Amino acid sequence: MERVSSESSINPSLPLDVDAGPVSLTRQLCDIPSVSGDERAIADAVEALLRARAPHLAVVRDGDTIVARTELGRERRVAIAGHLDTVPINANLPVRDELDPETGAPVIWGRGTVDMKAGVAVQLALAVALDMPAVDLTWIWYDHEEVDSSLSGLGRAMRNHPGLFAADFAILGEPSNGTIEGGCNGTLRARVALEGTRAHSARSWMGRNAIHRAGALLARLEAYEAERVVVDGLEYREGLNAVRVEGGVAGNVIPDRCEIEVNYRFAPSRSTDEAVAFVRDFFSDADEVRIVDLSPGARPGLDAPLARRFVDAVGAEPTAKLGWTDVSRFSALGIPAVNFGPGNALLAHADDERVPVAQIESSYAALLAWLTAAE
Repeated sequence: MERVSSESSINPSLPLDVDAGPVSLTRQLCDIPSVSGDERAIADAVEALLRARAPHLAVVRDGDTIVARTELGRERRVAIAGHLDTVPINANLPVRDELDPETGAPVIWGRGTVDMKAGVAVQLALAVALDMPAVDLTWIWYDHEEVDSSLSGLGRAMRNHPGLFAADFAILGEPSNGTIEGGCNGTLRARVALEGTRAHSARSWMGRNAIHRAGALLARLEAYEAERVVVDGLEYREGLNAVRVEGGVAGNVIPDRCEIEVNYRFAPSRSTDEAVAFVRDFFSDADEVRIVDLSPGARPGLDAPLARRFVDAVGAEPTAKLGWTDVSRFSALGIPAVNFGPGNALLAHADDERVPVAQIESSYAALLAWLTAAE
């Protein structure tokens, strides 16, 4: 059973020094291992810091997800979220300070620096510092982002405490090189099956080879040219790709079934129903098309005045988020949402994951300026 509390037992052995600033806080957070499913220690440390240093926040904990809110009666509310978990460690902790091999700029190297503890550090430092922001704030740190979406701590907390997540605008601290990435693509996975007839391979003419049947389908996929779709001024790139093929019975048996797993990344202008219809039509000659995973995209979320002021504070034009992120969960609630955080997403999950120190500092400064001036 998930633990839900407003007065939790805290592990005092993991104090976080927020006064050292977001760069130091990034190092501290990264050095608390928190591979998906093992977020308890870092959640305890975050909660302890908030209860000790942020009396202006009402803190609720759901399992290893923490929601902390101001209640200032402001006209607008902004939700800012980040996940606490990482992919597995691979000899890349503890973190260390280095110079980037490409730019020569100072970086923090190690697991979680990009995805996404630098973003979490920025958020946590601001949550403690901002006791009188210009908007009401809902800070969210959640578990189980790097695994199956059904395990998401954000999704669970939204179901358990829907009233805590009302907002006019949301920011997800996913790595975006310190610029704004609007919305996200949707994603669909399907299992496409082709049937055949078993036979002894010495008498193959007595059967029908399901793997051979898959050849035409794979050739069609290879020839497919994915669309580029402009949504609210941002260009999203779609993709339709085979990601897994399974088939075969034995070395001397003609296979009677072959399954191809396909991943469709679709622009946020398309509904999930439209995505499903497209995939079913594309594989209409298959014997079975089974949808096994489906998540909607999110439109850019840049129409609201709050969003435009945020763009001005960051100082760079937004681009489209081409992958799927949890902004989709906010969008599904009718909350415009964007991605904004330090770090290059191309380095997320890499063994040489590293985040520029300058991006941590600039992300903190942009959010601080916006949250103290937003109307």
